[in-house]
Amino acid sequence: MTANVIEVNRLEHSYGSVKAVDDISFTVKKGEIFSFLGPNGAGKSTVINILTTLRKIQKGEARVNGYDVAKESKSVRKSIGIVFQMLCLDHEMTVCENLEYHGKIYSMPKKERKERIEELLKLTELENKRDTLAKDLSGGMKRRLELARGLMTKPAVLFLDEPTIGFDIQTRMRMWEYLREIKREGTTIFLTTHYMEEADQLSDRISIIDNGKIIVTGTADELKNKLGKDLIYLETSDNKTVAEILRAIESVKTVTEDTKSLRVLLGVDVTHVLPLIMEKIRQAGIEITTVNIKKPSMDDVFVHYTGHGLREGEPQERDEGIKTGGVSE
Repeated sequence: MTANVIEVNRLEHSYGSVKAVDDISFTVKKGEIFSFLGPNGAGKSTVINILTTLRKIQKGEARVNGYDVAKESKSVRKSIGIVFQMLCLDHEMTVCENLEYHGKIYSMPKKERKERIEELLKLTELENKRDTLAKDLSGGMKRRLELARGLMTKPAVLFLDEPTIGFDIQTRMRMWEYLREIKREGTTIFLTTHYMEEADQLSDRISIIDNGKIIVTGTADELKNKLGKDLIYLETSDNKTVAEILRAIESVKTVTEDTKSLRVLLGVDVTHVLPLIMEKIRQAGIEITTVNIKKPSMDDVFVHYTGHGLREGEPQERDEGIKTGGVSE
């Protein structure tokens, strides 16, 4: 059985009267990429800040790499790496100097520091930027340097808070490749994200978090498969009547009415039920203007479990970090 490297039990945290983290429990397995998916203000960054000892536990228990977060904070810090939303580089130091300094802080022997720096420069493709000042790097390169710095001490767990926020899609996908390589080296990765595709493509398991609560946890495929086999998006001349017709069909799991369309979730393959749906609508004398068929996506999963789209979340929690502009290579 795979050991848990993170264990959280009934964790709560409030800012005044606002409960940012509301009685959550979860585990992260050794060697996996585990994601918190949710909007700004969902509680994601507060959880990371607690697990990395930057905020004290108000209620509940948490262990990271076998250490009690409340009682053994120093041991926790020695076994983790962190990459925050906000860049924390020394911009007047070169790439190598930033890494060297971080290694010295953790009392890494000189030979080990040198070897690790070379490994990380290669991993993050910064070898030809080793003597460049951090302030002269592009946004994407700065983030890669942050990643390298977080890995200097070969941490058991790497925490990443919105690691690709503001990136263009090409830079984001390259970062995913770096993270997959880090996982292959044996590092457990805990990340927060509000990008559906990032959670879907990168994670071994995902917890959807909203309003401080974990709504559901599973692999991307498990979460999508729980919804059903197929989705049909319909636009008709009388959506309200069509919704009632469809709800009476046994193989239709749910019907959601949007402003212009109906979102129909099926429990069977669409080919088995679409002819019946079309026939019943036409028999009612209702015109069908648009039909779109698709497999459930993480967007659909999120809407299904939370009742709203991802970008409709509450304002950012106090320590959620800063928003950045577009970042490219």
